[in-house]
Amino acid sequence: MDKYAVFGNPIAQSKSPFIHTEFAKQTSQALEYSAIGPEVDQFQSAITNFVAEGGKGANVTAPFKEQAYEMASHLSERAQLAQAVNTLSFNSDGSVSGDNTDGAGLLADLINHAVPLGKRVLLIGAGGAARGVIQPLLEQNPEVLVITNRTHSKAETLAEYFKSHGNITALTAEQLNQQGEFDLVINSSSSSLFGELPDIPASIFKDQGFAYDMSYKATNTVFVDWALANGVAKAIDGLGMLVGQAAESFYVWREVKPDTGLVETLLREQLSR
Repeated sequence: MDKYAVFGNPIAQSKSPFIHTEFAKQTSQALEYSAIGPEVDQFQSAITNFVAEGGKGANVTAPFKEQAYEMASHLSERAQLAQAVNTLSFNSDGSVSGDNTDGAGLLADLINHAVPLGKRVLLIGAGGAARGVIQPLLEQNPEVLVITNRTHSKAETLAEYFKSHGNITALTAEQLNQQGEFDLVINSSSSSLFGELPDIPASIFKDQGFAYDMSYKATNTVFVDWALANGVAKAIDGLGMLVGQAAESFYVWREVKPDTGLVETLLREQLSR
């Protein structure tokens, strides 16, 4: 039976084994999927051992996405742009292919929720999560994609890196006060994981606009509640993105597209228990 796994540290909280096992049942694919949590300095040896034991592919989460990028001998365009890999494929000739499905997962979830993508978009955060989704967002040709981050220089670096791919700029929290409202506000920062809000003005939210938080939990994240309190029509958490990026990885490995809606419903039920 083909073996797959997710690598991360910590990893106990990962929903990936459940998601991919459900995908396999749904699509009649014979595979097993586990979670592996190597020490921070043991990622490469853990991957080597996994391949030696018959591993066919792996998902990669924090803090190993950059290491996965470095070890891949073949990179997809989206992985090259993100400079991070969350999907590894171990080929029969001994080579390793790297891909990044985070942006595809976000885009699929936004489309599932009928969120308009061609208008003014604000992306909060300038870390790996942001880097993985910028190119797919720019491919939707928004009027402008603005990046804001606590450390402004990081946002400027990202805007400069992607400027040849679309209308993108970096603004400070103070500058956002002069920019008016955004049709879609995406929080890629880790603020919600700590029950905190990003340090930006509430004036960013548009009445009847949209908001998206890449974090998720059993109840609304603080960012989702904040957006709803400031008049957006819909605020969405990141569970659908999690399932969507997993579905894209599954397709990379198995060339079969699973139904994400069924699995997201099951996960929501799990979270609410």
